[in-house]
Amino acid sequence: MPADVNLTQDTGDSPSRAARDALAGVPHEPGAPKPDPIVVADNITRRFGGLTAVDVQHVEIQRGVITGLIGPNGAGKTTFFNLLTGFDRPDTGDWSFNGKSLKGVPAYKVARRGMVRTFQLTKVLSKLTVIENMRVGATGQKGESVFAALFAPLWRSQENANTVRADGLLERFLLIKKREDFAGSLSGGQRKLLEMARALMADPELVMLDEPMAGVNPALKQSLLGHVKALRDEGRSVLFVEHDMDMVRDISDWVIVMAQGKIVAEGPPDAVMADPRVIDAYLGAHHDADLSEEQEQEILAAAEAELAREAGSDTAATSDTTEGDKA
Repeated sequence: MPADVNLTQDTGDSPSRAARDALAGVPHEPGAPKPDPIVVADNITRRFGGLTAVDVQHVEIQRGVITGLIGPNGAGKTTFFNLLTGFDRPDTGDWSFNGKSLKGVPAYKVARRGMVRTFQLTKVLSKLTVIENMRVGATGQKGESVFAALFAPLWRSQENANTVRADGLLERFLLIKKREDFAGSLSGGQRKLLEMARALMADPELVMLDEPMAGVNPALKQSLLGHVKALRDEGRSVLFVEHDMDMVRDISDWVIVMAQGKIVAEGPPDAVMADPRVIDAYLGAHHDADLSEEQEQEILAAAEAELAREAGSDTAATSDTTEGDKA
């Protein structure tokens, strides 16, 4: 599938629509099996000293849809991303992509297999131009060989083809006018666009976006949203981490919720947003529970007792000071 196709309109009988429809019968429970998972993870744990950052018993990512991974700060979302993509190694567990285990596979080989990620803090090469950043993203380049690099005829035609494809993506992501600018001169939103465009140079099956809207000018958000939807409509799978709930509700076909390193809920966006487990994860358990009259009396009595103890302590302190002055 070419990575430089134009934005498409999803049709009722498209593969992406079929993939979304297949989710209709999936239970809204953590670890629910999917009809056609592209990623399956089992017993993934990652500890930092005494802190367990990730403890995922089982999770599946459906192929051909947009899956949102949400949760409060410190829930373990980015750490989980790092583990799946080979940027970190778990203490236990195994996970697969297209049915093949990725355990112990380094990040660059994960990308070659078709699982490519972006970062919350963009990793553009600031001292290279935009077009040079794009060329770097292409895989299987003959010129990367030390021997072949000495002989331009061996790699020139491939580089020219990569440049044509890169220009097509820059047109699509509205960056063509920045083609010869240094990447370091781009705004935060433009860097996000460049990183997403560069990821497509590898023609991935699964695109993983870590907070794509973080620090993005509101004027560019709608553009980014459109590009994420277009990835799905091309038949790619998308997994993204995001705190912007409006974005999650707008583009997600399925949402997975993490809290304290665990998967606590799954389901379509509207169902997940109303799930008490999700509300508890974000706001704390029983945050909106009504207190009984007996509970109110107990709390009031405890508060009065605390005030009485404080008053007694103050009186004793004042008495000691007075006696000391007299002495």
